[in-house]
Amino acid sequence: MNNSMDSTFFSENRQALYNRLEKGSIALTFSGKAPRKTNDQYYPYFTERNFLYLTGVEQTDSTLMLAAGDSLNETLFIPPPDSMIERWQGTRVKANEATDISGIKDILHTKDFDMRFNRAIMSGNYHTVYLPLFKYTADENDGPEYRFVRYIRERFPHVVIKDLIPHMKALRLIKKPCEIEALREATEDTREGILAMMRASKPGMYEYQYKAIYDSTLMNRGILTPSSGPIICAGKNIFLIHYDAYTGQALDGDMVLNDVGARRSHCVTDVSRAWPCNGRFTEKQKLIYNAANDACNHAYTIIKPGLPMGEVDATIKKFCFERLKELGICKSFEEVGTYIWHGGAHHIGFDVHDVVAVNQTTPLAPGMVFCVDAGIYHEEWGIGLRLEDNCLVTETGCENLSASIPRGIAEVEDIMSSAR
Repeated sequence: MNNSMDSTFFSENRQALYNRLEKGSIALTFSGKAPRKTNDQYYPYFTERNFLYLTGVEQTDSTLMLAAGDSLNETLFIPPPDSMIERWQGTRVKANEATDISGIKDILHTKDFDMRFNRAIMSGNYHTVYLPLFKYTADENDGPEYRFVRYIRERFPHVVIKDLIPHMKALRLIKKPCEIEALREATEDTREGILAMMRASKPGMYEYQYKAIYDSTLMNRGILTPSSGPIICAGKNIFLIHYDAYTGQALDGDMVLNDVGARRSHCVTDVSRAWPCNGRFTEKQKLIYNAANDACNHAYTIIKPGLPMGEVDATIKKFCFERLKELGICKSFEEVGTYIWHGGAHHIGFDVHDVVAVNQTTPLAPGMVFCVDAGIYHEEWGIGLRLEDNCLVTETGCENLSASIPRGIAEVEDIMSSAR
């Protein structure tokens, strides 16, 4: 499958960022590097998403410098060729390749960065530096952007430091046509992985066997890196939201829950499905499953431009509560937290939980893509599940991008029975 996410996409992203920056400022993003795992082993490298969104280049230890003067001056700094390092660690991106990918013509080596940056600041033309100052938790180690903050404060105390993240959040909120096309392609990959697990499912299977089937299906379609670590669990493990041990066994009567997605052209899907490992829902499983499924279906009837983002989650929660109340499980809304443990919507894109400019009051707009996620967990019954699909807001309503992935009880049972 081909996708139109070429150098034009990244060039437009940089121009859009330039249009938001103060004139007389410099914006910096860093590609990052793989953290050390143990001794001389490292974790797999994963390019920092904002750097990737602006360049498309997946190369460690690289820096993008955007100088916002009367026009945009853009320079990409990459590690130089090194035959010995490349012999051990793989081929490095060359200057002409970086230009082809990113559209940036001024490609220098990393050793040139300090000189180029210092010269720009000392010219007196730049008074502000934007850096992506984001930490998910306060105890995270400082990345290159925080270390560079200290460098600026020591060398150039007159320079104003500002956070680049709010601008990146705004740019990444509305998806472009090539991103939406990539999500459609990734959804097809995700669908095939989920169907393969459903068809193979039987009592006695271990979670790692389901995962092996899913991983193999994606790899055979050219997907080497999924959207995130697949969540595939059975039995009591379904009550562990971000479970990733894969050591449990699906016994007869158990539900199997997955929360998975594929990655195409840097864009990721996030889809959850649940099914009984033996292929037949029990009556109690049907009650919980239909409550979540109906909540998702209802959400797709009300999602449209102008609706506050917070209403998506609130609608799903209220709908699930009403169904649980009808079933005699919940008596008051205050009890709903016993059975609903997480929110019902989050954005996707270059990240599986995309970092975008949105809050509870943000009105939905065409081009937004987020998950509609209904999860109900009834520990006393031993039933827990979530149904999650990817929603594209359109001009008049919304489109469920993952609607082709089976969700109805009859459809799931038919698929599983036909494989036997």
